[in-house]
Amino acid sequence: MTQRVALATVMDRLSIDAVITDYAVAWGDGAWEDYGALFTPDGRADYRGAGGAEGPAAEATGWLAESLRPHPARQHLIVNRRLDLQDLGGYPGDRARVRADYLSPTGPVAWDGETAPVLVTGGGYVFELVRTEPGWRILTVTAHRKWRYAPG
Repeated sequence: MTQRVALATVMDRLSIDAVITDYAVAWGDGAWEDYGALFTPDGRADYRGAGGAEGPAAEATGWLAESLRPHPARQHLIVNRRLDLQDLGGYPGDRARVRADYLSPTGPVAWDGETAPVLVTGGGYVFELVRTEPGWRILTVTAHRKWRYAPG
């Protein structure tokens, strides 16, 4: 691997990591326009393994926004990221896969006179990403909930 190829590979890995971080932040903050911009135009999300919907990213955005509305105080942490970058004989390709764990706590908060319930879930993601003209984008994301804690 030449120094130029090694540098390109590092830059790809950093760019892909930034997309996953942006996904987590948009999800946690409810920044649904930012969330949608992380996907390719034909991007898809599959949240069935976490009790949700499957379909085009635009539809998933609507489902997430509605299902998370009762939980306005939340964080979405994506950790233990394992990134596999396509290898074309020593050169980085235009596809990548990221497997990662997530922890998604919501907290009790007074919001418009209501108290949101405490809910914590944990699970895993598989992201398939592709290199596009504007940069790396999510082609598919699949979530699998491993556990859920809802006291009370």
